[in-house]
Amino acid sequence: MTYLLVSLLVMALVSVLPRVLPLVLIRKKIKSRFIKSFLFYMPYAVLTSLTVPYVFYSTGSIITASIGTAVAVFLSFFIKNKFYVPSVVCVILVFGLSFAF
Repeated sequence: MTYLLVSLLVMALVSVLPRVLPLVLIRKKIKSRFIKSFLFYMPYAVLTSLTVPYVFYSTGSIITASIGTAVAVFLSFFIKNKFYVPSVVCVILVFGLSFAF
């Protein structure tokens, strides 16, 4: 029972501290350009670091995942539609996997 309570307390602290500490410690407006740019790009870096490994291991074959990623990157540079690019990549992967096996 004490293990459960300690685990819940630790999880609560780990969840709450990163959200509360900046509000408590930083009272003034941030003026540093470096810190502002760091905080601006941080969500993109975290999202990329969490997503990219799973993209390459999503199909079970790194070759088909790499082909799908390459097609998605290529299409996203030339076609800026957020619905069209994933749809085309899914169709290509489905047909590519059906022809591969």
